[in-house]
Amino acid sequence: MVVGSRLEGIQLSGIRKMFELTTEKSINLGLGEPDFQPADHIKQALSEAVEKGFNKYGPTGGIPELRDALADRARKYRDDISANDVIVTTGSTQALEIIAQYLFELGDDVLLPDPGFVLNVPQAKIAGARPIMYPLKQEHDFIPQVEDLEKRITPNTIAIYTNSPSNPTGGVVPKEDVKAIIQFASDHDLWVVSDEVYERMVYDTEHQSFLGDYEKVIHVNSLSKTYAMTGWRFGFLITKAPIIDKLTILNYYTIACPNLPIQHAALAALRGPQDHVNEMIKEFKRRRDLIVDRLNKIDGIDCRVPKGAFYVFPKYDFNIKSQDFAMECAKANLICTHGVAFGDAGEGHMRFSYANSLENIEKGMDIFEEVCSKLSQM
Repeated sequence: MVVGSRLEGIQLSGIRKMFELTTEKSINLGLGEPDFQPADHIKQALSEAVEKGFNKYGPTGGIPELRDALADRARKYRDDISANDVIVTTGSTQALEIIAQYLFELGDDVLLPDPGFVLNVPQAKIAGARPIMYPLKQEHDFIPQVEDLEKRITPNTIAIYTNSPSNPTGGVVPKEDVKAIIQFASDHDLWVVSDEVYERMVYDTEHQSFLGDYEKVIHVNSLSKTYAMTGWRFGFLITKAPIIDKLTILNYYTIACPNLPIQHAALAALRGPQDHVNEMIKEFKRRRDLIVDRLNKIDGIDCRVPKGAFYVFPKYDFNIKSQDFAMECAKANLICTHGVAFGDAGEGHMRFSYANSLENIEKGMDIFEEVCSKLSQM
């Protein structure tokens, strides 16, 4: 094998490339993180943890009291979850990485959403698996369809990845579809890797977790988006024995142990007041309503109302590739992300994050409307 061959064709994501085009004049609607700061009691807990001497190595799976708090949070989905079923990780990114390293061998197939989270395909390839993409279509509100999954199953399929609420589409999988996908996974004896990082950011409906009676589910989550602490890199996963023990071993050989002061701050976030989170979600809903309204008033743009996360994924009718469209926007000082950055099925779409102020959303949509007007005349 050629050294580094597993990285062949793998590059930095299109999101990162667009981010690097940002200037002081740019309106950035491409960034996937809240524009809020952590609540004061969370910041205080981090400071106090450092001052109290929580600066050493800790348990590989995370401190027991935090794992217990995370398990308690998850028992609304499955009542037999305990601290022993939880591993704290360095962001959900690292959780997804150790899952891929555990699940996949060379020659395995994995079903991944298209468009989907930008790390899924590279992580699967690096682990030796072959990504098989299943479509998320606008006409189905970006909800996976079992008939599309059935067409793509192979004798070598090991797992299916789901992401609800979705990055990049904002789609939310309803209860009946969760059941259908779980039944599909059970029929084919597949692992379900369920990315539910945006669990708290659901509008007009309720979040439906894939964590339940089916034993072969690995629930991936984070507090980074919910508590506006993305740079702190806090994630976790939940699953049952015996796989939890194997993933703990991988956690050790990847990071030795998660960051101890951050864990104490995360515990304060879970146990403390939730007013800050609730207000943030209300603000995101106001921003969502604004950006959807603005987009749908532009000729050539069709935007579904996302039910979760903080992204819109509008479709456009102009004769231009999405990457070129994003570059035209960048030249006009609007940063967004081309749809194909999330997979081939994202072509013909653009992703905007509404994790920005109402004022900047208005300014960004003014720019976008001007760019669309020019394209319509070409």
